[in-house]
Amino acid sequence: MLLSEIIGNYSVSGITGRTDIPITGIQFDSRRLMPGNLFFAVRGTTSDGHDFIDAAIEKGTSAVVCEQLPAVLRDKVTYIIALKSNMALGFMTSRYYGDPSKKLKLIGVTGTNGKTTTVTLLHQLFFELGFGTGLISTITNKVNQAEVPATHTTPDPVQLNELLASMVNEGCEYCFMEVSSHAVDQERIAGLTFAGGVFTNLTHDHLDYHKTFDAYLQAKKTFFDNLPATAFALTNKDDKNGKVMVQNTLASKYTYSLQAMADFRCRIIENQFHGIHLSIDGHEVWFKLIGTFNAYNLLTVYAAAVLLGQDKTEVLTQLSRMEPVAGRFNYVMSSDKITGIVDYAHTPDALKNVLETINEIRTHQEQLITVVGAGGNRDSAKRPVMAKIVASLSDRVILTSDNPRNEEPEAILAEMQSGVEIHLVKKVLVIVNRLEAIKTACALARPGDIILVAGKGHENYQEIKGIRHHFDDKEVLRELFGNTNIEINR
Repeated sequence: MLLSEIIGNYSVSGITGRTDIPITGIQFDSRRLMPGNLFFAVRGTTSDGHDFIDAAIEKGTSAVVCEQLPAVLRDKVTYIIALKSNMALGFMTSRYYGDPSKKLKLIGVTGTNGKTTTVTLLHQLFFELGFGTGLISTITNKVNQAEVPATHTTPDPVQLNELLASMVNEGCEYCFMEVSSHAVDQERIAGLTFAGGVFTNLTHDHLDYHKTFDAYLQAKKTFFDNLPATAFALTNKDDKNGKVMVQNTLASKYTYSLQAMADFRCRIIENQFHGIHLSIDGHEVWFKLIGTFNAYNLLTVYAAAVLLGQDKTEVLTQLSRMEPVAGRFNYVMSSDKITGIVDYAHTPDALKNVLETINEIRTHQEQLITVVGAGGNRDSAKRPVMAKIVASLSDRVILTSDNPRNEEPEAILAEMQSGVEIHLVKKVLVIVNRLEAIKTACALARPGDIILVAGKGHENYQEIKGIRHHFDDKEVLRELFGNTNIEINR
């Protein structure tokens, strides 16, 4: 493709050099450049692509997109000046790959909790309804049923458009995608055309990056601000931030709720460990998913599917057959009836939801033992809040290491301990080693008790000092429960 075609009608500040040159690929990482590639000098959180323009030229780049021209311009290299290189990367990469998002019905789901479950269920639902369907999520990316490993909640613009183009080539009609606040702020979704946007909820998270809750909220809101008039915006009416999200959107607005009048309504009839009985739009249906938070997820999926023109009865029928998403309230049971639950909950609100769900269902004649930690190099303000919630809603608590990354796990756990109220301190143990913590929980448990291992869910590793070591909470529980355990949700 010619450089002029890639630039198209994107507004740039200036161009030095020829634009009738062929481009063989797009890169913003100079280490991956090939001769004839277009290089984008993007300012990142840890490095500045402008520092690598010379290295890119040495590797044979034909053209450079930058916010500021280098002091010395090279012969036979075209320089395009953009106000924001990362935004230009999104728009021009989309053009390079043939604007794949315009050839799909791309639905973005954003919020603090529920994104992964929502997009995964939507992907499964539309596949079962007979459509070619793509998925972009924290757990994995899929082109129909073919898996593509996920490294970020939302990939970078090059990976993203390449993935969307492969979906188009494989006959996909829909793509359901998690949209993280980081992705919006870093312009990773710039240039994409969405057919719909979904808001789940907004609670305390990612303040290590956004610094303030308002900045976090504004990043989410920007996604809805940029939706076209042809799209729909579906928001949770029970979250006070839902109304804020759509204040300035051009999209058609719809709401869903468990608590108030809305376009799509749901009522919980019965909530058990083996499923949840809901009334959705007047239809009573049993689902295999569990808990109030999953009632919201199911209602969200139902509403989005209806807005996409699907038959209500067929949607509910297919949803009633679906299994829980990997790492989301998955549980195993030992031969002596100890229940082990593994969940990805790693924010205060998510932990509160899971623990309240367990407490709603259990008899309270048994112990609820919770094993939990907090990730390193992430929002530290939530650590004491998480511990306070867990201690107030559990009978026993074991604070342990999660993914400490480059922090010392003892320091993380000290911050968590500071949130435990004085009268609850006696129920809390601190065991740094995660394996030993889970072993201790199993040793403390009596027949009929419940062990919640929270924070890592589907992850099969523990990241310590930049190295990922194999560790799978569910695998550990299965081994500790012995070969005779019964796995309820796979």
